[in-house]
Parts: sequence; C-alpha cells; structure tokens
Amino acid sequence: MPGPVSRTLVSAVLAALLMPVRSGAAHVAPGTTAAPPFAARPSASTAPSTTAGPSALTAPSMTAARSVPGGPRSRTLAYVAELHSDSVSIVDTRTNRVVGTVAVGDGPDSTAVAPDGSRVYVTDSGADTVSVIDARRGEVVATVPVGDEPSRVAVSPDGHRVYVANVASDDVSVIDARRNRVVATLDVGDAPLGLAFLPDGSRLYVASAGSDEVWVIGTGRNRNRILGTVPVGRGPTALAVAPDGSRVYVSNLTSGDVSVVSTRRDTVVATVEAGAGPAGVAVLPDGRRVYVANTAGDDVSVIDTCRDEVVATVPVGERPNGIAVTPDGSRAYVTDFADDDVSVIDTRRNRVVATVGVGAGPTGVAITPAEGRKPGWGARRTSLGGEAGACPRQDGPRP
Repeated sequence: MPGPVSRTLVSAVLAALLMPVRSGAAHVAPGTTAAPPFAARPSASTAPSTTAGPSALTAPSMTAARSVPGGPRSRTLAYVAELHSDSVSIVDTRTNRVVGTVAVGDGPDSTAVAPDGSRVYVTDSGADTVSVIDARRGEVVATVPVGDEPSRVAVSPDGHRVYVANVASDDVSVIDARRNRVVATLDVGDAPLGLAFLPDGSRLYVASAGSDEVWVIGTGRNRNRILGTVPVGRGPTALAVAPDGSRVYVSNLTSGDVSVVSTRRDTVVATVEAGAGPAGVAVLPDGRRVYVANTAGDDVSVIDTCRDEVVATVPVGERPNGIAVTPDGSRAYVTDFADDDVSVIDTRRNRVVATVGVGAGPTGVAITPAEGRKPGWGARRTSLGGEAGACPRQDGPRP
C-alpha cells in the first residue's frame, strides 16, 4: 500500500508520467509526492463564481436534459470537474454557456453521467469520496466514501453500478447506484486511472498507469472477476471503447501513443503515434474517429479508426486533459486545465468553434447521453466504420 500522499496525487501521477515526455528525464514511479504538473492560474476568460454549499446551483430549472431524436431539442449538458474550485460547471452544449455550478467535495477530478441522465457522479480526489448529483435538482444528494485518491469513474450501461478507480490504494470501488454505498472493492494494478465499459456491460477495462497494462474485469456473468491483463504502452491514463465494442483505445501518456486493443482476444492489434502526452480520449458515436487530448502538446490528435493513423491535429488551450463528445458526434469538449476553460471542437471541420470559461483547473468532462440509448446500442446499430462493411476488422497484429 502506498504511504501518505498529497491531495493532488492524481495530478502528481500525471506529472511523474509527463517528465520523460517534456524533459527526457528518467521515469518517476507513480505514487510519489512530486508537484502537480499544472498550477492553477487566473483565466483570461470570465469564469463563473462558485458558491459554497452542496447545492450551489446557479441555473434555473435543471431538468434531466437530453437530445430527443425526432422531437424538439432539449438541453444536452456537459459536466466539468474543476480540481481547484471544488466544483462542477454545467455547460449547455447548444449555447456553449455555463448554466450552473455545483459545489462538490475536495479536489474533483472526473465526472460520469448515468445512462438515463438522472445522476452525475464526481470523484473527490482530496476527500476520498464520490459526490452524487441529482441532475434534475442540480444538487449533491449523496456522498459515498471510497478508496484513496479516487481518480476516474464509470457507470455501468444498465446504471446499476458505479466503478471508481482509486489511484493511491491501487483498487476499484464498486458502488450500488440505488443505495449509494460501496458493495465491493477490487484490487488491480499500480495507480489505476482510466475506466471504460463494453457497451453490453459484460466487461470493464481499467488502465493501470504504474504497471503499463490494462486490467480486464468481468462485470456481467463473471461479476467483479479479474479476467486478465493486457500490456500496453507506458503510462496508460485513459480509455475509450468503440461503439460496437470491438476495440478499446488506450492513451499512453509517457510513450506518447495510443494502444488499440481487440476485445475479442484482449491483445494490442495496433499502436498509433499521437501527440505529446496523450491523456483524455473519446470515440465518435459512428466509430470513425478517435479524439485524443495531448496534455503536453496543447492540441488534440484525430485518429482515423480504419487506418489507425492520425489524420488531423487541432490546437486547443493549455494543458488539455479530459475530452467528451456530444451524442450526435458533432462536437468534442476538451478541458484546458491551465486556461480554466473548455475548447469546443467542430468534429466535421476539426477546428475550435468556441471557448467556454469555467472554474479553476478543469479536468474531467462528461456529457448527458442521448435519450433512449440502451446498453449495447452501438453494437446493434453501428459498425466500427459507421456502415456495415465500411471498416472490416481482423483480430491479431497487422502486418
């Protein structure tokens, strides 16, 4: 078990991993108390003020906003965790304006939205808790103690379980979403960070930043059983799953690349060179492209999933970290940690079309899913290339 750590160990892990990328220094193992890589500084943009208290919502009526296919468009919201403001900003993706701010626990690092949009889960890395936000009321309705330094969070496709990666205790907490209590703790590799489910909910993939591997956990019939590990690049920090569940994209912050894992064999079938310090990663709903936030390069790499190569690079703000895409795939939202804002990318043109000022030190971001989305919807409706046969796949290493 690691010894005492600072409240910003999540950032310290990233700092240690980034050192070889930025300065060529020797690798520093995660779990040290190195200074965080980014220091919060006043933003040039006007950020919303944060009011104390667990229900500090500044927006009016906060209904569970989703995109309604075939009907009037209601609000699709982006929830941005702000490490140094101890808050979550709520951004309306239609207007790209902050419509509310919710005070949460100490050092929020990431967010995840329940499949029905009713709850938002926030890891409080400095408090060793998860804040549960009622999306309709716009306030914290529960606080769940978890492991040491919770970093990332993911909700199962059926909404019944919430999984939390605890970077300092090297484990994953499993929360019963109905009772808001931990029902299991799973020991995994060193410094777990990224989490991602297959669309059918049968497996959870966990990036272990300290051991350079991805852990595979059975979450269906093999409930909470460790199924194996997959060696990947150096410093894996984030994961994203293809809509059809055939691939997991792993951003490796230290080696500066993305490992493409086949979920049928749980092996790496391709490695894509990305930018400097790839951190957050997201896949478009049609599966055609992957967006990777390069925290040391101040840009986003766009990967073509058929060719497994970078086809565009989009400059964004300073120290981009988290990234999420809208349900229709038209926009990608990127948190710029050092600029205290969010860059909005038009995914058709691959250019920034808006910048949204938020609180201090934005890290993770999550967006409300499309209304009516069901577990495994991507596997039934979308091939990896977006059309049947558009991007044929064969397991195993490519020549």
